Parts: sequence; structure tokens; C-alpha cells
Amino acid sequence: MFGEIEGTGFEVLDPRFASCFVGHARVERLWTGGRWHEGPAWFAPGRYLLWSDIPNNRMMRWDETSGAVSVFRQPANNSNGNTVDRQGRLVTCEHLTRRVTRTEFDGSVTIVADRFEGKRFNSPNDVVVSSDGAIWFTDPSYGIMHDYEGEYGEQEIGGCHVYRADPASGEVARVADDFAKPNGLAFAPNETLLYVADTGASHLADGPRHIRRFKVGNDGRLSGGEVFAECTNGLFDGFRVDIKGRLWCSAGDGVHCYDPDGTLIGKVHIPEGVSNLTFGGARRNQLFITATTSLYAVYVTANGSTLG
Repeated sequence: MFGEIEGTGFEVLDPRFASCFVGHARVERLWTGGRWHEGPAWFAPGRYLLWSDIPNNRMMRWDETSGAVSVFRQPANNSNGNTVDRQGRLVTCEHLTRRVTRTEFDGSVTIVADRFEGKRFNSPNDVVVSSDGAIWFTDPSYGIMHDYEGEYGEQEIGGCHVYRADPASGEVARVADDFAKPNGLAFAPNETLLYVADTGASHLADGPRHIRRFKVGNDGRLSGGEVFAECTNGLFDGFRVDIKGRLWCSAGDGVHCYDPDGTLIGKVHIPEGVSNLTFGGARRNQLFITATTSLYAVYVTANGSTLG
């Protein structure tokens, strides 16, 4: 049909997915010209989206009011995952500096975390902020494995883990230590569950390519950790959760949508490998998708959770 980009569209695998989109909605390509896009974050007051172009060492900005795309920050320390905290500030994972930072309202940058027990992180990858202000992030080794997305370096910690930075003390705790390559993460709407992707299959034969589900205790500790879903095309990278608890996950052929019971109910096909996504727009019903070289968007009938 007119206006439809080749290689895009909705695929219904379970009747429950049919209610997640409007039949005439189309995937739009908002911009192209990057090398590996990641970390989309929606800023509602300014009506703009920020995301990372990791190899080009820059962060980009898309303006909803005009459709204009500009460079937000360059150099950007090979930034990867981004999110918005409860005060509306940008929180960023930086490969080059091996740290998590927060950009204050005056433009200054605060270091949230750069070490655990005196040792530098590998290369923080993705990040979410819980309602109590705690900052949760993953730390695989992708940014120090070569110079393309960061700078080659040695692991100091000796593993790839998941961490939580306390909102009051700033103390960093390791909350999960049995991952090969922890990657995207997101909370269920009520924050009783935390989902974390493991992309270990990127470099390990027969490595994990799944999302795990943890119970979150009142003290910030995790329990459980069973496999929630296995990726059927490529790897899960970043993902987000809607207000009904469905997971919208990046994959090799687009975005995979999972019901809270773990059923793959449908796909949004994208003609490039997808790295991450987020909900935005006035009603948080516009899905912004970062793929290999491009930024895409599509309206859905789901509304993104304000958490994570």
C-alpha cells in the first residue's frame, strides 16, 4: 500500500496481538544515517527523543514539533542506553568512560557510578530508574572488547553483572551475578518484577539469547530469575513494558511482543536489526525504534508504562 516501507508491518501470531495496533497504521522511518543506534529516551515536556549512535560517538535528537534531527551531544563517550529519571533528567550509560552519568538541568554531568568495590565497570549498557529513584543498570563487556563502540580494555571486575545505585547514599550494589552478557532491562508496571535480557550468544557458542524474570523485594534485592522468553530471531537487546504488562522487545527481524504469560503474540517487522525501543508521544502510544542505521516509529494501541 502507498506509504508502506518495504519490510515493515504487523504480524499476528496470537489473537491477543490484533488489539495492539490499528490496521492502517504504518511504520515510519524518521531518520537514517547512523552506524549502530541505541538507547532511545522520550522527553515529554520538550516533545523530543534522544538516542545514541555509538560508533559515531554522538547522541542524536529528534524534534516532534518539526521532525528535525540534530546532534545533541558529540563527543558522547560512546553512549549506549539512556533513560529519564523521575525529575526529568537524562541518565546515560557510557562505554568509553565505563560509567553511568546523569545530565542535570543546567547541562552539567554528574557521575552516578563508575566503580564497584574500587574496580572500574566493563561498559555499562542499559539503564532504568525505579519509582524510589534507584538507578538499575547492566554491565556487559561490549564496550571494551574492541575500539568500535568504545575502547579496548581489560575487565577489572571479572564478570558481567547487574547493579543498583541507591538513591540516597549513591552506594552501588550488585544484584545479579549469573549472566553471560546482561543487556536490556525493564520493570513490570507495578515494579514487583524486573526483566533482564542476556545476549551471551553474541560471543559464546550456545550462549543465552533470552529474557529472565526476577521478583523485586522491598529491600531492592532480587529473587527468582527464571527464563521468561527465548529469542526466535537474533538476540533480545533493549525492550520496554506497556501498562498491561506486555513486553515489546528488540530482535533480529523487528520488535517482538510478549504477553505477560510469556507467549510471543506478534511482531512489528523492521527491515534492519533492532537494538532498542521506547514509548513516547503525548499518550505514550508511539513506539520509537532504534535499528542498525535508522530511527523508526509506529503508533500502537498499547500505552507505555511510565516505569523503566
